[in-house]
Amino acid sequence: MATFRTLEIIALSFPEVSIEPHFEKISFRVRKKIFATYNETNHKVTVKLSATDQEAYSSKSSNIYQVDKKWGKQGWTFVDLEEVNEELLKDVLKSAYCEVAPKNLSEIVIPDNKE
Repeated sequence: MATFRTLEIIALSFPEVSIEPHFEKISFRVRKKIFATYNETNHKVTVKLSATDQEAYSSKSSNIYQVDKKWGKQGWTFVDLEEVNEELLKDVLKSAYCEVAPKNLSEIVIPDNKE
């Protein structure tokens, strides 16, 4: 199980991340682009992933799954914070960050954008 504090520590470890409100949620952004949101009510994180990453993470854990309809097809994916371990959460957040961050920042997190 991961906590909001764990989510916050991981997300803020990436370059130029800010935390801002997003409707009733908390958003994590890089240069104003959202890569993750946290819903305090249901303890779920929504992350922006590539189609490949979305499929890969969904196959690793039943607690990571595509958002319904239009938003899911755009890469938005739910992560059940209460059911995911810290290592998997870090991997998912890193992928989400690199999906929206400019290339020069994503290469700091994953050199040459490779795992």
